[in-house]
Amino acid sequence: MLGGGPCRFFNRSAKDAIFALMRSKRPETPADRRARAKRAALKALKRTRRAAEQSGADLSDWEGEFLGSVEERVETYGRAFADPEKGAADASLSMRQGIKLKEIAAKAKGKAKGKEKPRSGFKRRSGFKKKRNGK
Repeated sequence: MLGGGPCRFFNRSAKDAIFALMRSKRPETPADRRARAKRAALKALKRTRRAAEQSGADLSDWEGEFLGSVEERVETYGRAFADPEKGAADASLSMRQGIKLKEIAAKAKGKAKGKEKPRSGFKRRSGFKKKRNGK
């Protein structure tokens, strides 16, 4: 309803309380973003390792070592790379580390790259041919 009448879903005091909570939330600092990225990276690493163990996927020695070393660096330093050109400033994993992590997760799920159907590309068309009407 318009004109300051009662709200259809909330009484006025509940609506005011919700807006007060929304206004009181402090803005996110760079430290908060880094901490959130660290937690997300650690969750992704643990989820990938758990998926590989549950599915019985054969991870190579390199892949197992990669997961362990990246997890250790993220826990210790908050990020697993030092060169700012390799990833975003607030990211915990570099671009390549993220790609490798996704590849290992796909391998653990049984969706390895080599099993995909090859792309067929564009279909060849016959072009502009005149239609024959029985003549």
